[in-house]
Amino acid sequence: MQEAIPYRTNWLSAGSRDPPVVIKMVSENAVIVFGKRGCCMCHVVKRLLLGLGVNPVVYEVEEDGEVKVIEELTRMVGLEDGSRSSSVQFPAVFVGGKLFGGLERVMATHISGELVPILKDAGALWL
Repeated sequence: MQEAIPYRTNWLSAGSRDPPVVIKMVSENAVIVFGKRGCCMCHVVKRLLLGLGVNPVVYEVEEDGEVKVIEELTRMVGLEDGSRSSSVQFPAVFVGGKLFGGLERVMATHISGELVPILKDAGALWL
């Protein structure tokens, strides 16, 4: 069974000349899931992707690091207008280096049959 890698907020490189680690992680993996530790919705997304044959990278965020990670992901995808509704929410699924959505979007595209082709285009499936 695959284990999630815990996310530590000290991995973020605020003020550094290097690009933030979050951006690097998203760009280097075909599918990556950011979620709260113990979140049932994150578990459902992970199990669905594993069932399709995708081996997603999963980063579980500790409760004390949620705000920092949400801010970093929101900044990365360009949703910085200040409103709560335009921020990234957990689980945050990135496919092919772009924010795909959360549980609702993953489930809707799976049910409609669009998820597998999207995952193939991103290089997460080779079927």
